[in-house]
Amino acid sequence: MQATQTPPLAVKPSTRHAGERTAEQNALLEQLRHVAQGLSETFAPFCEVVLHDLTDPKHSVLAIHNNLSGRQVGDPTTALGLARIADPDYPQVISNYANQFADGRQAKSTSIGIRDSSGRYVAALCMNVDLTLFSSLQNALGQFSKIDSGAAVKESLDPAGADMIRARIDQFAARLATTPRSLKADERRALLRELKDSGCMEIRRAMEIAALHLGVSRAAVYSYAK
Repeated sequence: MQATQTPPLAVKPSTRHAGERTAEQNALLEQLRHVAQGLSETFAPFCEVVLHDLTDPKHSVLAIHNNLSGRQVGDPTTALGLARIADPDYPQVISNYANQFADGRQAKSTSIGIRDSSGRYVAALCMNVDLTLFSSLQNALGQFSKIDSGAAVKESLDPAGADMIRARIDQFAARLATTPRSLKADERRALLRELKDSGCMEIRRAMEIAALHLGVSRAAVYSYAK
């Protein structure tokens, strides 16, 4: 699977074979095998994880998990891999770029280049997420949550004035540089006094609305209001 936004580059054939990797490069690749396995198990089955050995571009695929692209171990590197081999200054992380599987399925990909101590790209860890299911879910959720904005009937299940209570609570908390649910007991008592003085506590179900917004029980609100 090739990154659709990266054109192929001409690269000289590698003169170093897998058996000629340095001890450091072998150690890096061995550790990356475990990283690739862990990522694949975490994001299965929607994310393909591929480990490339960039010291051997003709047979770069060392491991492939949750195989979504149909590639095999021993397959050659992608255009993006060739770009890294050709240019040590090529970006190390390219994330969330548009990609496509061979059968046309849309994908989102991230590629992470791994350098050795000399600065040479040794490996690439690539993740390819199949967006097919997520796109279908997004469409289904959009259809389910769609409302007719032009409908003649307008209804609210919220008591009249509830928004006013919440707004006053938010304003009180903002003055103290905190959130409604982080208010301390003495601050809640001061808040309830303000709500009462402003007439907000005369609104139907005011105690319940305040309790829900503060994240406390109605009994606690009643005690603060005394």
